[in-house]
Amino acid sequence: MGLLALGTPLDWPEAKQSADHVREWGIKQLLAVWNRAKGKERDALLWGDEVEYLVVKYVESKKVDGQPSIEPEVTLSLRQADILRALAHDEELCHVGGCVPDLQAEGGSLPIFHPEFGRFMLEATPGKPWGIGFRDLLDVEANMKLRRKIAKDHMNADEFPITLTTYPHLGNPGIFTSPYYPPSGPKLRSQFVPDEIANPHIRFPTLAANIRSRRGRKVQVNVPVFKDKETPWPWKDPTVNYDLHNWPEDDDVRNGAAPDNFIHMDAMAFGMGSCCLQITFQAKNITEGRRMYDQLSPLGPVLLALTAATPIYKGFLADTDVRWNQISAAVDDRTPEELGEEPLKNNRWRIPKSRYASNSTYISDDPRLRKEYLDPNLIVDADVKQRLMDGGMDSLLASHFAHLFIRDPIVIFAEDLQELDLTKSDHFENLQSTNWQHIRFKPPPTGSDIGWRVEFRPMEIQVTDFENAAFSVFIVLITRAILSFDLNFYVPISKTDENMETAHKRDAVLNEKFSFRKNPFPTRQPRPYSANGIITPTGTTTPAVLSRPPSPTGPVEDEYALMGINEIMNGSKSDSPNNFPGLIPLVESYLDSMNVDVETRCEIGAYLALIRKRADGSLWTASKWIRNFVQTHPGYKHDSVVNDKINHDLIGAVIDIEERRWLVRDVDKFLGKGVAPCRDDPEVPCKDGIMALATPAPSSA
Repeated sequence: MGLLALGTPLDWPEAKQSADHVREWGIKQLLAVWNRAKGKERDALLWGDEVEYLVVKYVESKKVDGQPSIEPEVTLSLRQADILRALAHDEELCHVGGCVPDLQAEGGSLPIFHPEFGRFMLEATPGKPWGIGFRDLLDVEANMKLRRKIAKDHMNADEFPITLTTYPHLGNPGIFTSPYYPPSGPKLRSQFVPDEIANPHIRFPTLAANIRSRRGRKVQVNVPVFKDKETPWPWKDPTVNYDLHNWPEDDDVRNGAAPDNFIHMDAMAFGMGSCCLQITFQAKNITEGRRMYDQLSPLGPVLLALTAATPIYKGFLADTDVRWNQISAAVDDRTPEELGEEPLKNNRWRIPKSRYASNSTYISDDPRLRKEYLDPNLIVDADVKQRLMDGGMDSLLASHFAHLFIRDPIVIFAEDLQELDLTKSDHFENLQSTNWQHIRFKPPPTGSDIGWRVEFRPMEIQVTDFENAAFSVFIVLITRAILSFDLNFYVPISKTDENMETAHKRDAVLNEKFSFRKNPFPTRQPRPYSANGIITPTGTTTPAVLSRPPSPTGPVEDEYALMGINEIMNGSKSDSPNNFPGLIPLVESYLDSMNVDVETRCEIGAYLALIRKRADGSLWTASKWIRNFVQTHPGYKHDSVVNDKINHDLIGAVIDIEERRWLVRDVDKFLGKGVAPCRDDPEVPCKDGIMALATPAPSSA
């Protein structure tokens, strides 16, 4: 999240009156960007990652006068502003190009820290983009470790930056924040969390309040509870108060907002208070960017399932493993008419998805894009589409943006309505940035040398920097393989939607099947780097002969099949009819073609080995490790309840796992063996612990 604008925000009734104004100016700004940048060329891939942290206040034990303290031993720290202020005032850090965006030195190499929705969150990015060089890939993990260290150095001694998707006790009755604030408030109007949990910058409470106001009720985030041996059934969320009368929206639960057997949450904080790992690529031109957007889209559900890390909400085990649908519901501003619950009267369309959802469009001019892959029920603003086409944009891309423009702008600042500035893109970004799709296509920002970009958004944040680096590096490499080998992963958009739902299921990585393309290769001979092209110093290729693959024929249904994650990632076994090569073997083929040196290949191999083992089940996902931690804890009563002691010990294990992982229960099932300290000094972790994933363990015989 970049710099946050200041101004006078409009409450929803006023914002609604200005929505068409913003939309009109957004179209003009988009066309201005299009005409300036449609011919923009870049020679090399640049990319960046975004890591989000929860900040927790944690003590192993706390006593007062020799007696156990009544205060919680672990809470969310709401000191985001203080931590960012400490970073901004660190003269040594700022002098070498780090800290916060408005003080960043040109070309600085140290990480940059940004605010996020929750006052208990931080976002960190590298100080400058990563390049295509393979050595850059090996610097990612070290940079992530540096970010965590810098963040910790600017926190209190009892505060820690951790990379969990959600805080397990967010919204649980009692004290879960430091400082404590009672639940509810005029912006969120939640039963479970206070308004003070959100970043105080006016954009965030206004966003939450206007989403609630536009939909006419609070958001409804309902997650199926995990049914254990002692879980009462039907299960009723014991934290829901049906007798509250603080706000009109308190009627929601009396009107069925909290169904049986679901964990009920009622505020944007339960979604936007989640952490994730996002990767943004800069393409060499718009054509490559559009192709990357399309080809990465079918991969999204697979990586969502592989990075599963969210089995707990509000102090209860859930029967799902990932966060995506919970965020989708937490920012869903659709009215009853748009949801199809009431006849259309005041709204223009019934809209099938939240504004936080899987993609609904393909946008490449690739001749292999068949009309059968497109969403036949795509909702577009026909007037916007025509305006864009009249401005020179092709139909496919115009449909994409006209689909985004069916949404209303949620946060409007009065000052921005005074004069249209075509050298800026603020009105366009108002709509673009609040369409949170799992892949985002990003035009070049005005006044910048940045090119066309694609953002990969579905992955869950992982517990360790090693894991986050591994998945970041993998996404970069599969993108390079796609472009190098002309790979084709097209499936109908409806199948990607289904796959996103499948990815939520408990242990989906082991037990579920996903619709995936059987043959990713072009019908003509692919052009590997080592044969048909000249490798440029930037790492891109100039093919000796350029040719377009022919348009496919035959039934679309014959092009894809149901496959497990292991088959998709590691390739089909001999008894499979699919003969799919596997994403990891495709990456390895790409590396073979690039003649990577042995040391670099070995270190990249450690990352690929982690992902390979997650896919085949020999290593657990974070979600399975967390779930097992709870279910084997001596304080767990097999009733789906994650009590205070379990929550405390889980957060302690997450803190320990980066620096003292050999102390953490079942860590070998999660991260692999070889994590014991190398020498007698227990503070020195064994570097071979990572490399052990890349090489077979020696025989004990």
